[in-house]
Amino acid sequence: MKTMRVTHIGGPTTLLQVGEWTLLVDPTFDPPGRRYQFGWGTASRKVAGPAVAAADLPPVDAVLLSHDHHADNLDDAGRAFLPSAGAVVSTRPAARRLGGEVDVRGLAAWDRTVVDAPGRPSITITATPCRHGPPLSHPIVGEVVGFALDVDGTAGGTIWFSGDTVLYDGVRAVADRIDVDVAVLHLGQVRFPVTGPISYSMTAHDAVELCARLQPRVAVPVHYEGWSHFHEGPESVRRALDGAPDDVRGRFRMIPQGVAVDVGS
Repeated sequence: MKTMRVTHIGGPTTLLQVGEWTLLVDPTFDPPGRRYQFGWGTASRKVAGPAVAAADLPPVDAVLLSHDHHADNLDDAGRAFLPSAGAVVSTRPAARRLGGEVDVRGLAAWDRTVVDAPGRPSITITATPCRHGPPLSHPIVGEVVGFALDVDGTAGGTIWFSGDTVLYDGVRAVADRIDVDVAVLHLGQVRFPVTGPISYSMTAHDAVELCARLQPRVAVPVHYEGWSHFHEGPESVRRALDGAPDDVRGRFRMIPQGVAVDVGS
């Protein structure tokens, strides 16, 4: 049996403890209240702080950073945390931008890297496709990736973090190429007044559709609270998941923030 614990710290920030490894996804540890500019007339205010402070984390072996150029995935405190991690894996542009501060392994979709250490099973990390907005938005929203993790020598399927993305064919392709055991899905239906009804992340209904295709053993929603640009909050997500077909609804687990939940196989 594989020991696997997930702690939802807030927003997209998630701590994964699998076997002897500890990984942190999208570190955001700034206190609430600040307004951040995202570019092209878009902005957001952080309305809730992290459930776990960076100083209270166990030693982190690797940070998985879906992208570095939006503060809701890497804020100032999260950026300051990066040098303390054993490895940082992100996009190729992030590796160029952060290269003077920390050593980053930059991946494009379907690239792979291996994290290893003496006496531990290695972890193969595969970058998966993301599109952080509508078609043709890439020049504006920038490069984003998700992460599929396979721990050497362990039974069960892959642990997949969707990253900040809308539901499109690149994400659907994950179901065709990867046997996903645990899916951590970035939701929230991100919107901005300046762009009206355009969404920049998945909705809970998208998550239901995706999980019907993926058929993961467990699906954990994150990235739906803590920021003013999230259009769907916890109650909206919960209602949508409660209305899913029985064979999909039972796969979802909404994890209280700050609580380490065992999702091991």
